[in-house]
Amino acid sequence: MEDYGKSEFAEQFRNRTKRFVIDVIEIYRKLPRTVEAQIIGKQLLRSASSVGANYRAACRARSQAEFYSKICIVIEEADESLFWMEILVESNIVDKPTVMNLMIEGKEILKVVSSARKTISSKIDKTH
Repeated sequence: MEDYGKSEFAEQFRNRTKRFVIDVIEIYRKLPRTVEAQIIGKQLLRSASSVGANYRAACRARSQAEFYSKICIVIEEADESLFWMEILVESNIVDKPTVMNLMIEGKEILKVVSSARKTISSKIDKTH
């Protein structure tokens, strides 16, 4: 599992998850200054930044089990990010086009890490 941090895919995906965080920051800066918009926006900011930080930590994992644990956190946080974006839209704080591309990216990130979790899970199961 020593190739996690060295693979081209891992590097590209690290950059992709970092870009996701930066894009969320840009959305957050444009939110209305209402209490509810700021509270929901901060929740989105926390979950999105956790996606990037925990994927980065997964790339530095010392074992398959540690990698699996971090990937599980990335999945939870990516899904939570999508939830907060849905709330922003459904509560009419932002219009759907404002977050549409970010939601698509969040879903793509979720698919990739879910697939990685499934792959690593089968490897862990075989070793135990």
